Amino acid sequence: MEVTHKQLRRCDLVTVSGRIDAATVKQLSDVLSEIKNAGRYNIVLNMKNVTYISSAGLSELIDTQNTCKQLNRGELVLAEVPDRIMDVLKLAGLTSLFKIFTTETEAVGYF
Repeated sequence: MEVTHKQLRRCDLVTVSGRIDAATVKQLSDVLSEIKNAGRYNIVLNMKNVTYISSAGLSELIDTQNTCKQLNRGELVLAEVPDRIMDVLKLAGLTSLFKIFTTETEAVGYF
């Protein structure tokens, strides 16, 4: 899995590619923790090139969303979610927890 991070004016953009599973979720968790520990809670997660997400990956997304929304500090939004990953989010009942945008530009513009 590959994770890149870019700090923008109003939010942080995290782009993930590959598999998000128990073996790789720590890499994503470290990047998201670094952002939250810096006091930034508006996060866009571009999932365009994610091929698989396990329950460990879903758990990380939920934990990050809960931390960001605590005390109305911010939000984790998802961008360019592949159909296969969207099916997993729907199956897990998580689509109502996240704002999901079809393009990265729309997601960044949300903040």
